[in-house]
Amino acid sequence: MRILLVEDDVSLSRFVDKGLKEAGHYVEVTDNGKHALTLCMTEQFDVAIVDRMLPGLDGLSLVKALRAAQIATPVLFLTSLGGVDDRVEGLEAGGDDYLTKPFAFSELLARVTALSRRSVTISNQAKPELSYGDLTLNMFEHSASRQGKVLDLQPKEFRILELFLRHPGRVITRTMLLEHVWDIHFDPQTSVVETHISRLRNKLEKPFGDTLIQTVRGAGYKLEHRGETNR
Repeated sequence: MRILLVEDDVSLSRFVDKGLKEAGHYVEVTDNGKHALTLCMTEQFDVAIVDRMLPGLDGLSLVKALRAAQIATPVLFLTSLGGVDDRVEGLEAGGDDYLTKPFAFSELLARVTALSRRSVTISNQAKPELSYGDLTLNMFEHSASRQGKVLDLQPKEFRILELFLRHPGRVITRTMLLEHVWDIHFDPQTSVVETHISRLRNKLEKPFGDTLIQTVRGAGYKLEHRGETNR
């Protein structure tokens, strides 16, 4: 199970992270609400565990933003705000369950498991292949091909293409690429993104005479097929 843990208490975060991983789950950890929103917009998780009081973007606002974006990832609020009104507020914001601190880890694990079972979201992570038109990415073999021809991609290029294939037609910002591909959470003021996009385009488009990665001025890029090369 892929779990997103959004918690700014370092010691608690480490405790929960360790316990979930020991239970056999993959865990992505962040202590910032804005970063959590970016992660949910660019990756798919089976469950998100969210604290309510967070820097950048509070838990309630984070979940409201997810639901407004039609992201249905089940959310378990894990917070010290345990009043009836607090719980109601969390559930009305779009949360699926609510657990107050302090808590027993066994109960947390049981609730997370129950949420994942109730979820109707089918994770792209479980698919051996991602495809868009005549373009295919094999996640198990870590290979890419177009029209049956193998594409010689570098690791970063593969990660960029994976992100596009998971969200075809959606605008992928420069910030999203920096965080997803390079794990950089600030603007390094370099052309690293543009350079890698250019190299990927040369391999993905030039031999086939068309355009797949579109530049969206002032926003970023998106995967969308066009018959004629026009950048």
